[in-house]
Amino acid sequence: MQGARNTANTGTGLSTEYTIVETEGFQKLIKRQDLRHLYSRVRRYVYPQLRASPFYGPNIRKLQGRYADYYRYRVGDYRLFYFVDEDRICMVVVTLRHRREAYR
Repeated sequence: MQGARNTANTGTGLSTEYTIVETEGFQKLIKRQDLRHLYSRVRRYVYPQLRASPFYGPNIRKLQGRYADYYRYRVGDYRLFYFVDEDRICMVVVTLRHRREAYR
């Protein structure tokens, strides 16, 4: 995927763990000063959970309608949006939005 960064897979090495890829747009977004702390939390707590199980969890919801291929992970007042490429065993993180802007 062009314009995407593969985050280091620091899990247990099991082949069923998903690799996390961030889009170029997401990388630009997280460089904003107000999102740096949140991104640190995402890398530390959210990514390990998603590597193990990107489909199910208390903060994960599958979207509906025209975004039916996407999932969202709730991180406080923010939502992390991603889709899963099962052929490549990876998930692609698309964006991070405040909940009041997330579904417009």
